[in-house]
Amino acid sequence: MMGKMSVIILILFFFNLSIAADSMYNVLNYGAKSDGKSDSSKAFLSAWTAACSSTSPATIFVPKGSYLLGNAYFYGQTCKSNAITIRIDGTLIAPSDYNVIGKSGSWIKFERVNGVSIVGGTLNGQGARLWACKNSGKGCPKGATTLAFYNSNNVTISGLTSQDSQMFHILFDGCHNAKLQGVKISAPGNSPNTDGIHLQSSTDVTILNSHIGTGDDCISIGPGNSNLWIENIACGPGHGISIGSLGWDMQEPGVQNVTVTTATFTGTQNGVRVKTWARPSNGFVRNVLFQHAVMNNVDNPIIIDQNYCPDRGNCPNQGSGIKVSDIKYHDIHGTSATEVAVKFDCSKTNPCNEITLQDVNLNFKDHSAEALCVNAGGRASGLQQPNSCLRT
Repeated sequence: MMGKMSVIILILFFFNLSIAADSMYNVLNYGAKSDGKSDSSKAFLSAWTAACSSTSPATIFVPKGSYLLGNAYFYGQTCKSNAITIRIDGTLIAPSDYNVIGKSGSWIKFERVNGVSIVGGTLNGQGARLWACKNSGKGCPKGATTLAFYNSNNVTISGLTSQDSQMFHILFDGCHNAKLQGVKISAPGNSPNTDGIHLQSSTDVTILNSHIGTGDDCISIGPGNSNLWIENIACGPGHGISIGSLGWDMQEPGVQNVTVTTATFTGTQNGVRVKTWARPSNGFVRNVLFQHAVMNNVDNPIIIDQNYCPDRGNCPNQGSGIKVSDIKYHDIHGTSATEVAVKFDCSKTNPCNEITLQDVNLNFKDHSAEALCVNAGGRASGLQQPNSCLRT
């Protein structure tokens, strides 16, 4: 009896092994080279096509090594599998010539996928030459986002490192139910437009336990986002965590139900920011909570800027149509690099209302900083340094 049982166990063991082998797609088996010089784009796409046609959960495996990729676009419309894991033990490298991908919008793009998980790995956008071109004022391509998801659902990114993107590092546009955790994003503080994570027209997005340092916003929240949870973020260098810019278009979906909790900002231009253009729009920002934030030498720790115009040229100079309401700031403390640590520069046609300050303690050079309010109403409670300027 025991002999028969052992045989059955062995058969089941090898059967399960065969299933595991069938659902694992190693990019090396599809022609990828780990030398960092040979273009492996086609091999990655072939592995995706195979995994996509699987009727069971599938894993695309990228072993240790460096893999050169040109534009790599992964489409999910015809996928049979709704559980594809991309496990990256190596580094994916963009072409050193920025023109190869610089006009394409995205370097690595997923569109209409469902149930994709990216685990581990490093993405190297090699953006330095393009940044130098832009900073010199020469005619340069706009640059590519390193990793973009469009119109996709149930996406998970964990333990991924993205460095030196040409433009945005990670983008979610038109997505639902995404979770990012343990992400590391890095680019120099003077690298233009290298936002860490940009969200657009997306719902139910969670970002956890991540360290982001860039030349632009650590996290930027564009129009049409709702139900966002952002927690335990280290930001710096960069421009802070920003809602906006909003209000460039007249017809624009709003932003609502956003929580940013337990964040540390170090040497950034801004801490927690809302920014809108000073022109007509029917958009809005409402039900936002910023709490448990530490500011370390931040230029603008708390700021609502409804006269946003970064280059100070051809500014609209109208009243922002974006209605900003129900914004809460709880337990924000640390140091400001400028005298005005709290600035609410709100719309002259749509003043901010229902702003709540609770336990704010921000200092400038060992003494209390200042607050500046324009067209801003709300209430303050608990410790207030600087003293609140909100009209009640």
